[in-house]
Amino acid sequence: MTGVPAELAVAKKNSHHQCDADPEIFAPSPSGDKKYEDPKELRHLAFILDGNRRWAKARNLLPVFGHRKGYENAKKIISSIAKYGVKYITYYIFSQENWKRSGEEVKFLMDLLRELFYSSSSFFHKNNARLLTIGNLKDLPEDIQQSIAFLENETKSNDGITLIMAISYSGRDEILRAVKKIAQDAMAQKINLNTLTEDDFSQYMDTKNIPYPDAIIRTSEQRISNFLLWQCAYSEIFFVDKFWPDFSEEDLENIANEFFRRKRRYGR
Repeated sequence: MTGVPAELAVAKKNSHHQCDADPEIFAPSPSGDKKYEDPKELRHLAFILDGNRRWAKARNLLPVFGHRKGYENAKKIISSIAKYGVKYITYYIFSQENWKRSGEEVKFLMDLLRELFYSSSSFFHKNNARLLTIGNLKDLPEDIQQSIAFLENETKSNDGITLIMAISYSGRDEILRAVKKIAQDAMAQKINLNTLTEDDFSQYMDTKNIPYPDAIIRTSEQRISNFLLWQCAYSEIFFVDKFWPDFSEEDLENIANEFFRRKRRYGR
C-alpha cells in the first residue's frame, strides 16, 4: 500500500444546485441544526457510487478490491439511513456504459451482483427493506435476472425502506423505452396523446409509483452521468469530493442537515 490519502482534498466551498446548474463541490460541514425528525420532506435519496476503482488505485490494489469495499459501504449506509425519515434509496450500481469495461472487471461485478442477490435475504429482512430494480435487466445473465426476481418477491412485504438498484441503467434509455411504450399504447388507442400529462408519462418510466429523488449525492465527480434524467428536475444535488468507499455516516448526516436548511420552491 502507498501513503496516498484515501480521500481527495475537500473543497472549501459548499453550494447546492439543480441538475441544470453550474456545479461546485459540496463539502459537508458539521451542524447542530438537526431537523431530520420530519419524515415527510426527505423521502428519497439517490446515490451515484463513484470512485471505487480510484480508491483501490490509491492503495495499489486491484479495482476489484475497490468494488468490494464500495459494496460493503453501501450496505452500511442502508443500515444507518432510517433515522432521517428516508423511505426510498436508489443506488446507481451499474450503468449501460459500464458494459464497455474490461471483461475481467465486468465478470467480477456480475459475480458481486450474484453474491448480493443470492445471499442478502437476511440483510433485507433485518433492515425491513424491500428491493426494486430499474434498468435494462434483460442485458444481465439469466441467473442474475432470476435471483433479482426472487429477492424482489421475497422482500415485497417489507415496508421500512425501499432500495432501488439501478443496474444496466441509462436515463436516456429509460426515457426512450417509455416513449416506445407510449407510442404502442397510442396506436392501440389505449391513451390519447392530446391529453397526455407529465404524471401519465411518469407511469411509463421504470420508477413509476416511486417519488422523485429529493436529493442526489455523487461522490468523487461532478456529473449526473445519465442518471434519473427525467426524475432529477428538482432534486437537490450534492457533489462530495470523496471516493465512495470513504463516504461516511457523518457525511450523510451533514448532507441531511444541509438539505433541511434549504427552501425548495420548485420554480415558484
